[in-house]
Amino acid sequence: MTLTTSTFEIAPLPDDVLGRARSERTDASGNPVVAVTADGGEPLRCCLRDAEPGEAIFLFGYEPVLPPSPYREVGAVFAHAVACPGPVEHGAYPSTWRGRAQVLRAYDERGWICDARVHDGTSPEAVIEEMLQNSAVVQIHSRNVAYGCYMFLVRRPGHE
Repeated sequence: MTLTTSTFEIAPLPDDVLGRARSERTDASGNPVVAVTADGGEPLRCCLRDAEPGEAIFLFGYEPVLPPSPYREVGAVFAHAVACPGPVEHGAYPSTWRGRAQVLRAYDERGWICDARVHDGTSPEAVIEEMLQNSAVVQIHSRNVAYGCYMFLVRRPGHE
C-alpha cells in the first residue's frame, strides 16, 4: 500500500518483504526474525504507526532497495508478526509520527546520497518537497534520528 501526494509517494515496507520475513522467519541477512511483545511505541514499518502495548510484533533486518552502491545498508525494523491492513492514513504523512525528529536521506539513480536533512517533525512535507526540487533525487529514506533505523520510503511517482 502506498500513500500518495501530488508530487511524492510514501511507502511502508513492501508486502513481498514482509511476507517473506513472516513465512520464512528470516531477514535480509538470513538471520532469524525475533518475536517480540510490544512495550508500546515501537515504530511499525508495515502500517506506519507506533505499536500498542501487548501487540505481537517482530524485529528483523531490512535492506532498503537501492542500486548496488556504497550506501546500501541493513538495519533493524519492527513490523506486525502477522499481516495487517497497512497504513490507515492515505495521502498523509503518518500523523502519529509528526513531531518526531527524523533524518531524510535523498538518493539519486545510482543509489548515492545526494542530500540529507534532519527535520523536527513539523511540516515534513515541506522538507520533502524542497529536497525533491533537486531533479536528481529519485527516492528519500526517512530514518530515526537516535537509532538510524529505516522508517519509510518517499519516492517520485513512477520510480518503483
